[in-house]
Amino acid sequence: MPKTVTKPELIDAIATGAGIPKTKADAALSALVDAVVANVTKGNTVRVPGLGTWKRANRKARVGRNPQTGAPVKIPARKVPQFSAASGFRDGVGGVAKKPAKKPAKKVAKKR
Repeated sequence: MPKTVTKPELIDAIATGAGIPKTKADAALSALVDAVVANVTKGNTVRVPGLGTWKRANRKARVGRNPQTGAPVKIPARKVPQFSAASGFRDGVGGVAKKPAKKPAKKVAKKR
């Protein structure tokens, strides 16, 4: 079963990776989360290169079913957060190796 990384563990990783004290790493992580939530709440899109994009999506009203009785239940429309992983993140999680970029062919000048 995969391990769940907690906020303190994430703060430790940020502090170690950036070479900063844990208090500053905690403040940076909290500021990032607050900025993402505030901007997505306003309807803005937040893009972090290499990680992904957060945006607000509209979910339409629909009819669901009560699992106990089977009776139809109206589910109202609402706004929900949506995250799309960046291609590099998606490939890394999926185990896809990066292909080396092909070098463009050199143009050869024609002699007249």
